[in-house]
Amino acid sequence: MFNARSGAFDHRKYRPAPKVPSFDRRWPDAEITEAPIWVSEDLRDGNQALLEPMSVEHKKRLWALLVAVGIKEIMVGFPSASQPDYDFVRWLIDEDQIPGDVTIAVLVQAREHLIERTFEALQGVPKAIVHLYNSTSPVQRERVFGMDRAGIIEIARQGTRWVRERADARPETEWRLEYTPESFSSTEIDFSLEICEAVLDIWQPTPENKVILNLPTTVEVASPNHHADQIEYFCRHISRRDCVIISVHTHNDRGGAVASAELALLAGAERVEGTLLGNGERTGNMDIVTLAMNLYSQGVDPKLDLSRPDEIIEVVTECTQLPVHPRHPYVGELVYTAFSGSHQDAIRKSLKRQGEDEPWQVAYLPIDPRDLGRDYQAVIRVNSQSGKGGMAFLLERDHGISLPRWMMLELAPHVQRESERRSGELSSDDVRSILVREYAVAAPYRLKGYRSDRGDGGQLRVVLARGEQEVIVEGEGNGVISAFMSGWERMSGQRVSVIDYSEHALGEGSDANAIAFVQLSVEGRRVCGMAEDGDTVSASLKAVISALNRAMVERGEVVGSGESLTV
Repeated sequence: MFNARSGAFDHRKYRPAPKVPSFDRRWPDAEITEAPIWVSEDLRDGNQALLEPMSVEHKKRLWALLVAVGIKEIMVGFPSASQPDYDFVRWLIDEDQIPGDVTIAVLVQAREHLIERTFEALQGVPKAIVHLYNSTSPVQRERVFGMDRAGIIEIARQGTRWVRERADARPETEWRLEYTPESFSSTEIDFSLEICEAVLDIWQPTPENKVILNLPTTVEVASPNHHADQIEYFCRHISRRDCVIISVHTHNDRGGAVASAELALLAGAERVEGTLLGNGERTGNMDIVTLAMNLYSQGVDPKLDLSRPDEIIEVVTECTQLPVHPRHPYVGELVYTAFSGSHQDAIRKSLKRQGEDEPWQVAYLPIDPRDLGRDYQAVIRVNSQSGKGGMAFLLERDHGISLPRWMMLELAPHVQRESERRSGELSSDDVRSILVREYAVAAPYRLKGYRSDRGDGGQLRVVLARGEQEVIVEGEGNGVISAFMSGWERMSGQRVSVIDYSEHALGEGSDANAIAFVQLSVEGRRVCGMAEDGDTVSASLKAVISALNRAMVERGEVVGSGESLTV
């Protein structure tokens, strides 16, 4: 057995993230009632994480998607460090590609020549966010920069001065400053506040011209509730709160990026940076689609158009060359698919009872798939793990066949065995074929014709064929089936009775076929049959005959022919 303590896998070399100072946290009782300001990082953080960075043409296509989705603040690149980013920014401005309600953002380090180049790239833009950052965590201060707190604060202050000087020199543009104490998630909370206060002192924001303070989980080092504590503590201790927009940028190192962002909104954040479908460094960025749909599922308008997920997936995968997992929340190929029998049954029953004007209440489906342009074609699929509810759903949805419960129980083992034999999924056509093969048995007897005289005591005369031989069955009763059963008992000497019967039309209009199901007792043994016909009486008689044929096959009196009474 592997002994973690004797090998390299040793938890003792790690330490938990430092706790936020004790305070009266309020975020656990808060509710999200409106969407945040969404910020796309697809063209910068997402692009930075690709094996092959996007071409300008790919960026143009992704830009069009982001605008169409409705994202109003879009990080477009690092123009001072990348010529393709510079060229793309110039294309946006020179070709007038920025809608009036959309603001572009660009990233820059606190270095003067990079800030100068950034403002050159933005020349002529109507409005823009200049996103300034420098690293602040102890490991960055001590092991990367070899500086103390005061030195790191001075980097931020000087960078802010340079940005302010260049912004003041270009008053024709509406400038906004965004500052990030990079590695906020690993930075002491008092130092994060101190360095952000220093930036505010230089920029001097107002309620009309707010500074964006972006507080990222640059590396996710703790659980989402820890991040929420950090955000609420920061919000409640930063000065000039009415002059500040609190933004978060969560990464997915621990798999909690969406949860961290969602809890940060409870804690007071107003702005969220992420990418469509979660592409980003290491394990990815916060997925805007997932968080937006989380809000939507709680009755909050996300203010984004996510109704065409297949288009989003197509563009994002083409531009990033990254696949979307079939279990990706909300938009994956299989997320609205149930193979489990109990799940299928619950979904089928819930959908039948779901009213058009009532709140969505369908088991196992947190949202209506139709809201995302999906229909119910993929909700229930049948394999060896499925049960009676799934196959019944497929038959009703695709073929209009409504199985009575006792027929579901009869059919289910046959469907499961076939799925196990194939080691795969069965289509609705496959399920229908199994139903017909097993329960519409056309030998040894088949119906040739009948005559019913309802005016003379319920007389019935049925002509059957057994091979080349004709067999006449005559009986009387208060209905066609009871009359046939009485005649069959006299002819065969068998004890037969009807236990259950169900029949319905397979569509609307006078020309719709009827399908009939019957459960008989033949010599004390239960046996089922079914049939389909354009004539209701013929369908009923054929179903009874099929059940009698099956009884003979099961008793070994005849060998099943494999013929079918239905088309």
